[in-house]
Amino acid sequence: MEPPISLVGINHKTAPIGIRECVAVSGERLHLVLKNLLQEADEVVVVSTCNRTEITLVRPRRDPLAIYRDHLGNYNEYAYIHQGLEVLRHLFKVASGLDSLVIGEAQILGQIREGLFAARRAGATGPITEKAFQTAIATGKRARAETSVGRGAVSVAYAAVDLARSVFGDLTGLRALVLGAGEMAERVLEHLVHYGAREVWVLNRTLSNAEKLAKKYGGRAFDMEHVAEALAHADIVVASAAAPVYIVRYERVREVLKQRGRPLFLIDIALPRNIDPKISRLAGAYLYNLDDLEEVVARNRAARAGELPRVEKIIESELAGWMEWYAGHKAADRIRRLRAWIEGTIRAELEGEIAGEPDAVQRLVHRMAGKAAHPLIQIAKDPELGPALERFLEG
Repeated sequence: MEPPISLVGINHKTAPIGIRECVAVSGERLHLVLKNLLQEADEVVVVSTCNRTEITLVRPRRDPLAIYRDHLGNYNEYAYIHQGLEVLRHLFKVASGLDSLVIGEAQILGQIREGLFAARRAGATGPITEKAFQTAIATGKRARAETSVGRGAVSVAYAAVDLARSVFGDLTGLRALVLGAGEMAERVLEHLVHYGAREVWVLNRTLSNAEKLAKKYGGRAFDMEHVAEALAHADIVVASAAAPVYIVRYERVREVLKQRGRPLFLIDIALPRNIDPKISRLAGAYLYNLDDLEEVVARNRAARAGELPRVEKIIESELAGWMEWYAGHKAADRIRRLRAWIEGTIRAELEGEIAGEPDAVQRLVHRMAGKAAHPLIQIAKDPELGPALERFLEG
């Protein structure tokens, strides 16, 4: 009894960062995409992060790959698709951190929750997506509480700082610049300070947010107008701001490098990217992005390999629970539709029989429908006979 659910997406395993940033959606654009996707399916949720953009559809009215192409772009050669139970298994793995760039990272839980909330605001969720995503979140929490898959520093932010440590050997005494003041930026600052960065600057479009974060870690805060000054000051730049255009531009870094006489190490973990990729061509500029974290990721994966079977066992347990819920949901839906069919049939027969007394007709119809439906309700609940009744109801 496969649920009528499909998932199509692009992630860090199937597509490079240049493709991933083309399909990433957020804010008002995400709301518009969800509204448009409601013409394509009964229920819709979009999860879009730095490493994936996935659309979950309940009862899609045409090929999910074609839906993805028409609403997010023609990148089907990078896309994957899951159907039925495999959608649930995939969602639960994603929420547990097994499908993340950094195995076990916890940020994905918040991103899944944000995707669900955005779909709710657009009126795009229903019983199947609500139960699927709420169970996915619960699965992710269980995985981290009952296993060691998420223990220690496991995040893209940690991987970025670990990459800087592998280049410099030691961050003690270095000056760091962080672009952005969100959750990712805070995790970056936490790790930079932990590993000895001497001075940290925070740049953000909203200065008050930058000041709040900088104060927490003993740094200094500026708005984005001070990018050139901050670049000249920094040894390490980590970019994680939400911005539609490049914050760090090629010409600006070229001028800074001419004046400073020492190299600049930049890590761009934002999507869309904050740093112009052409900067990597400049002598003295060492630019890395999300796709360059593979060595750190490989160490992380090896360290957590022993926990994966335990997490997968939790996933299968939650999947069984979801399917039990779905069987009940299907039975309840069949009963509702059965009663509606019987009421409609009786109403058609009685129409005009009790002229001028619509309330009496309604009471009589409802009572007769209940009596007529009673023996058929057991059939609706039966997992073997239920589908046959459903085919009958669909005509």
